[in-house]
Amino acid sequence: MSYVLNLGGRPFDLSEPVVMGILNVTPDSFYAGSRKQTATAIAERTHEIVQEGGRIIDIGACSTRPGGEGELVDAEEELRRLRAALAIIRAEAPDLPISVDTYRADVARACVEEYGVEIINDISGGQADAEMYRTVGELGVAYILMHLEHSVEGMHQVVDYKPSVEVCVADYFRSRLEQLHSCGVKDVILDPGYGFSKSMDDHYRLLTHQKAALADFTEPVLVGFSRKRMVQTVIGADAMHSGDATNVLHTYALMEGIAQVIRTHDVRLAVEAIQMTDMIRRHLPDAAGESRYTHWQRPLDLH
Repeated sequence: MSYVLNLGGRPFDLSEPVVMGILNVTPDSFYAGSRKQTATAIAERTHEIVQEGGRIIDIGACSTRPGGEGELVDAEEELRRLRAALAIIRAEAPDLPISVDTYRADVARACVEEYGVEIINDISGGQADAEMYRTVGELGVAYILMHLEHSVEGMHQVVDYKPSVEVCVADYFRSRLEQLHSCGVKDVILDPGYGFSKSMDDHYRLLTHQKAALADFTEPVLVGFSRKRMVQTVIGADAMHSGDATNVLHTYALMEGIAQVIRTHDVRLAVEAIQMTDMIRRHLPDAAGESRYTHWQRPLDLH
């Protein structure tokens, strides 16, 4: 399926999967490797994302780590952190689309109006701020609609999904897409909310049923597994040692064709997963048993 978003007045093609690199300007994000607080560190991370093949940068200034409920920073502090970082990102990579991870409409407005941010990534799905949908519609930016059944304060509380998690996620998207469109929001990316308000079984059931559950939607889908507890628990490791296992989930999602955007701390690994799965998918046999891709020109001379 062809997906083209309007990002800051420029077409952004999602017909092939892209990687969104994470940059956190917080002192307490769950993965220490993503925390960048000095000007030098922010600039270096921006260059790293670009050099490793990231097509979008996602910046967060309010930690949503498990166990962090009740410690959410206020809007003033969140915006202070974002302003400092956005000025650096724009200077270092002026053409790189920026996604700001915030659930506050006033913060979203300031970032768009002052720094030309192209995407608002709202983990609350509009629940935390009643003005978010209208604000995004007025600003004309893209919006990442994440599935979350709880409030932001209870974002990691597990829900008992009936009849199933995938049905509930699809129903949630249908309801909220209708509201977004009524507010004039045109460009929406769906995020099933891996790591939020779901049990381990819910996460993997959703992953393996996502293709069928979201088959009728025409919006691109973002997946965010990166180094989360749904990965850590399976392999018995902490966030620091969960990068390779995360890429297994990226590979599965890519092979299934259920991810147009991969949000990750590990840009190079995800880009390589896209390259490898693309090669495999191109050589899969069609209904007649013939390879659908018979020739590949090596893009680089590696010798």
